[in-house]
Amino acid sequence: MNFFKIKTSWSNAEFIPIKLCMASAYILIGSYFHKFFENYYPVLIAVFIVTVIWFVYQWLKKMKSHSDIPY
Repeated sequence: MNFFKIKTSWSNAEFIPIKLCMASAYILIGSYFHKFFENYYPVLIAVFIVTVIWFVYQWLKKMKSHSDIPY
């Protein structure tokens, strides 16, 4: 199945609907299972911090490597 091998290019503006979709789903799930997730706040915060640092590092590295390309 070659469906998963197709490469596409997305602009930042095209990611807005999917980000809004995911954010609204997270808010709905979080509000529905508030008491369940209350016990896991330290773990969730730690995962959030680690992933934010990783994402920002990757983003800055990618921006730096593409800064040589003239537009």
